[in-house]
Amino acid sequence: MGFFKKKKKKRVCVIGLDGVPHPLLLNLCKKGIMPSFGKLIDSGHLHKMKASLPEISSVSWTNFMTGSNSGSHGVFGFTDFKKNSYDLRFPNFLDIKKETFWDNLGKQKKKCIIINQPSTYPARKINGTLISGFVAIDLAKAVYPISFKSSLEQMGYQIDIDTFRSRENHEFLWKELHNTLKGRQRAFHSLWKEDWDYFEFVITGTDRLQHFLWNAYEDENHIYHQSFFDYYSQIDQVINEIVTSFRKLTASDEGLYLLSDHGFTAIEQEVYLNAWLKKEGYLEFNTHSPKNLSELSPETRAFALDPNRIYLNLKEKFPLGHVEESEKNAFKSELTNKLEKLEYKGKKVIRKVFDTKEVYSGPFISNGPDLIVLSEHGFDMKGSVKKKEVFGRTNLQGMHTWDNAFFWANREYSQDLSISDLAAIIMDNFS
Repeated sequence: MGFFKKKKKKRVCVIGLDGVPHPLLLNLCKKGIMPSFGKLIDSGHLHKMKASLPEISSVSWTNFMTGSNSGSHGVFGFTDFKKNSYDLRFPNFLDIKKETFWDNLGKQKKKCIIINQPSTYPARKINGTLISGFVAIDLAKAVYPISFKSSLEQMGYQIDIDTFRSRENHEFLWKELHNTLKGRQRAFHSLWKEDWDYFEFVITGTDRLQHFLWNAYEDENHIYHQSFFDYYSQIDQVINEIVTSFRKLTASDEGLYLLSDHGFTAIEQEVYLNAWLKKEGYLEFNTHSPKNLSELSPETRAFALDPNRIYLNLKEKFPLGHVEESEKNAFKSELTNKLEKLEYKGKKVIRKVFDTKEVYSGPFISNGPDLIVLSEHGFDMKGSVKKKEVFGRTNLQGMHTWDNAFFWANREYSQDLSISDLAAIIMDNFS
């Protein structure tokens, strides 16, 4: 009588590279900087993918883990308004109004291990281990179960780099990038040994590097040009270790996925939307040097929040509301038409203005912005209330993009892929 082979356990492993754009990845593979990823591209399928709107990590990663959009999960940005107020608050993981796919896996008794997932702070109970990524303030609140905190401390685990210091001091930036990556690897080595069903490992140093030193990538004469490549070479080695370990467990690439939450490109100019609204007569403040939106005048008809969210000052929504519900659609059309004609030195600045009722779906649409202003590559949208001019520059070098994130899998998916589609793709492995 023959013996039946024991069926291999279904496993899924996700590697996230925050902010890595599809074209950068292809170029680094072509140059031989990322040979391991190059082999993956040869053996599988690299897709270009759309991020969330707005194209920022707090929204995109939440779209990823809930398989939905802001109208359903309730997170519209890193900041949001307090109810019936112009004062801002910082939404966190407890504000997400939809279950994550690993919550659903937990109901199936599947064990999940998640290292450095952004927008999961404070960490909450899961069937497994969760280490929150940025924005996480206190390691004690960024780890579930809390018993794993002491192990992370012994590893020298660091949630994120010191972004303020790194922005000004690039030698310090390289040290921080190295330390955080090593800490992530030590956490991987510790947790990989467990009997898990879903494993996720996210690197956020890529996003940080590109914000501060995208020019080091593009300029061959830049002092840090080779250092940029060396960092990506290290990441490729980490990817190779994880992929090799996964193949040993599964003897296959089925269930292996790599992705970014948005793309990246160089900044030509920053674009200050509140300065534009003021110049066009839509926004007024009670003071010459406002610090926040609570100082706006009752005559204000529209204002912006970072990075590219425009809100109408609606009577039923805000304390000093000026715009009637009956005026809303006509006013949105007026703003859209004007914005889409905006130019800088003869260059088109705005690619498209999205009406959010056509972008979002779900019960929380009314909590969010009325318009999302998607720029052409090179024009970085900002919501500062302090800027007087529409265009300007800071020392940031790179900006997020919406349409050139990446997704790698061992099979081909739709050409029109969005990050909110990935939860269903991952869950299909367990059906």
